[in-house]
Amino acid sequence: MQLTKEEEKALAGEKGEALAIAYRILLAIGESTDAENLVPITWAHVSGVNYNTIGDSGVKFLEGLSREGRFAVKTTINPMGFDPLKVRALKLKEEFIQQQNKIVSAYERMGSMKPYTCIPYEVFDLPPKDTSVSFAESNAAVYANSIAGLRTNKESALSALASALTGKAPYSELRMEEMRKPNKCIKIKHVIENELDYGLLGYFAGKVASDVVAFDGINTLEKRNAKALSAAIGTSGSCGMFTVGRTDCETVEFGKEEMMKVRDELNTSDKGDLITLGSPQLGVDDLSLLSKMIEGKKFRKRCLIFCARAAYESATRLGYTQKIEQAGGELLCDCCTCLTPLVDREEVDSVITNSIKGAYYLNSHNKVGVCLKPLKEIVKEECE
Repeated sequence: MQLTKEEEKALAGEKGEALAIAYRILLAIGESTDAENLVPITWAHVSGVNYNTIGDSGVKFLEGLSREGRFAVKTTINPMGFDPLKVRALKLKEEFIQQQNKIVSAYERMGSMKPYTCIPYEVFDLPPKDTSVSFAESNAAVYANSIAGLRTNKESALSALASALTGKAPYSELRMEEMRKPNKCIKIKHVIENELDYGLLGYFAGKVASDVVAFDGINTLEKRNAKALSAAIGTSGSCGMFTVGRTDCETVEFGKEEMMKVRDELNTSDKGDLITLGSPQLGVDDLSLLSKMIEGKKFRKRCLIFCARAAYESATRLGYTQKIEQAGGELLCDCCTCLTPLVDREEVDSVITNSIKGAYYLNSHNKVGVCLKPLKEIVKEECE
């Protein structure tokens, strides 16, 4: 890789150890992806925020880095492990709370922005199309490339963190125009009716495609379905972008059989002890829809609803959160279904959700059963 004189100085440690570490990370990634140089970015979105994700070694690394490291560009971060305004009511282990707070403090010392969200594309103003950014959250990377028209690779927690500190990223993969063309097309042969179906489609696509996938058979794509599709694509494989429309690349069919196969893989229970909604977190429009669907109803069992704090505040001003809470929904901000300590297998056997990403992590990490249902069905069957 060709570095500028200033980049070489930073790599050599002349601008501090934190920047030297960041440039070493970017150099290693750039060389592995055949990048010729680094390019400026305007925004980094960093994952590796939940204590369940990075553990004690991650806490130690971030605390060391934050002693002198400061973010060079706008930097937003992923959800943490709990809602900090409701943490005492959640009855979590004190060690988890303390370690989680150390992580958040380290990021904030380096200059991260609130709130803690996995949907930065809904919470913050988007830059112009073709702007280069560095997004580590998989659903956000896919959404940014596919819907917002931004340019980011599907970053790791470390690569996005390094980009946040340097304001640079390797010029490779999905930052390059020639790499943003589909190499596989999914021909949809079955009706896609709701957000769960889009999630099943995305999970299938992420498994069979790499880099960029095209969908032949999607006519319109509402925001909530685009979120479900992006999150599922990002969960099951390395694919970082999708396009809509027929292409001349290799075609794979997605019909009823393929849909049911994916559903059977992730749907491991026929019931649930509690309901979780919000993976990705719910935005204002999602909260509006939910409030209308459950108005005058009550959840029959505990329902945890994860949303972005900015969305919660806006939805409260509009009266949406009050209706949801009247129905028994527990609204939690700054955290997410994925890797949450709130779903403990010692207390919960199975969970009902409409999220494919949530289902994957609840199965694989929390080790609980998952009952998949679209939101409309959840409201119909789990409310009275």
